[in-house]
Amino acid sequence: MVHHARAGAPAAAALLLTGVLAGCDGGAQADGKAGRSAAPSSAEGLGAPSDGSDGKPGALPALPAALTSQQPVWNRCKAVGGQNAPDSSWRCATVKVPLNYAEPTGDTIGIALIRKEARDKGRRLGSMLFNFGGPGGSGVSILPRAAGSYGKLNTRYDLVSFDPRGVAGSSGVKCRTDREQEDANRKIDMTPDTAAEQAAFMKDGADFGAGCERNSGKVLPYVGTTSAARDMDLIREVLGDRKLTYFGISYGTELGGTYAHLFPKHVGRTVLDAVVDPTADTLGHARNQATGFQRALENYLKDRGQDPKAGTLRIARLLERIDRKPLPTSSGRKLNETLAITGIVTPLYSRSGWPVLTQALDEAEKQGTGNLLLQLADSYNGRDENGHYDTQNHSQRAISCADSKLRPTADDAGALLPEFRKLSPVFGPFLAWDTAGWCADWPVKGEHDTPEASAPGAGPILVVGTTGDPATPYEGAQKMADELGKSVGIMLTNKGEGHGAYGEKACVTSTVDAYFLDGKVPASGKTCS
Repeated sequence: MVHHARAGAPAAAALLLTGVLAGCDGGAQADGKAGRSAAPSSAEGLGAPSDGSDGKPGALPALPAALTSQQPVWNRCKAVGGQNAPDSSWRCATVKVPLNYAEPTGDTIGIALIRKEARDKGRRLGSMLFNFGGPGGSGVSILPRAAGSYGKLNTRYDLVSFDPRGVAGSSGVKCRTDREQEDANRKIDMTPDTAAEQAAFMKDGADFGAGCERNSGKVLPYVGTTSAARDMDLIREVLGDRKLTYFGISYGTELGGTYAHLFPKHVGRTVLDAVVDPTADTLGHARNQATGFQRALENYLKDRGQDPKAGTLRIARLLERIDRKPLPTSSGRKLNETLAITGIVTPLYSRSGWPVLTQALDEAEKQGTGNLLLQLADSYNGRDENGHYDTQNHSQRAISCADSKLRPTADDAGALLPEFRKLSPVFGPFLAWDTAGWCADWPVKGEHDTPEASAPGAGPILVVGTTGDPATPYEGAQKMADELGKSVGIMLTNKGEGHGAYGEKACVTSTVDAYFLDGKVPASGKTCS
């Protein structure tokens, strides 16, 4: 959801559900995760285009040749995150970037890259850089697993992705241990009903931030979206591309919009799919997602022949019962309300997940057990069957809080409850409280309320919005197109369900392929039904 939602490419979302649908073994990992937006990052001097690269006076010093003239060394990729190493067609490298772009000759960090070279080298167009969402998604991990969806693009493009700063192999932020995460999931009520639950909820947010500072304090002020966008331009340069060809999904659209604003003259063919609303602040994103997830839930209920209002209230009452008495599971762990909400959210990301949602709700309502909802929640939370958690949630929170200035209080969240319950009896209370708990007493100040995406002078950017998108509702895509500017933001509407359209709808896929491969820009306003 606004911060806890983890989203990405449809192919990655499908991978998330594969283990649950195939064997219900609880071992599926969330690959592309998230749905909130970020706003550009940390530290000082991050307002205007840097280094004069767009012919404007730069607020930041030029990068030294030691960075801009790097030659990446591509080696066989190693296994990461408990996954098998990708096959020999993939190569990995590390590129050095400034820790702080205001001090480009100071400390550096390494950005992990992965690449699969174009198959038709005689017709190669260059590199295509991907970001699958999050914030906090590991492109190095996701791209090889999702690459089947991009096979046609791989004929003429090198497929490239990266771990953004603060993520996984790029000085990944680490905030708490597996045991601490498990304890929080078990003990902390994310929709507190009493003063004691509220105090524990707010303390957990503050403790999380303190853990991030303790373990990752050096990079914590510098992990925001603006710095990541600057990293992308340095990656473009060291890969030898005159302009950046970019495919951004979910939070990756926020990153793409930020890049376009900073480097409009470096924007090449760019597609933004499952688009974050650049005009929304933290509270606006929470409202958007309450609306989006409720819309998806109602569409799911209609598809099952159920009355949406009655079905919503039935699920809300189920959650109330679980809040009072968590459901048992065969693992011995209990399914509490927070985990149940997470389990319901997970299959709403893709229409292909609707059957498993039906199974999970039937089990909870008819059998009084929570095995399948817990497995769905685990996949979403990045927990494997051995109780090990990935660190995307750590990176996601660090990037979010470095980006956003707002620090809502518990009183602010409480005041939102009536409005949010009306927006969604199922998801609203969680999202209202999430606005306060996410960045409670965060040790780093945020950059601003909303990001800047205006990109005068950039080439056409294809903006894809899906009408039933739960995590980044459709309305945000039109706002992104408007913010990018006339003749820059080219709107493509996908009438359908799910978080992301490429690879899911033939009309969208063919339109995007024609744009990337042949430079065919569709008329703004085109609709794929």
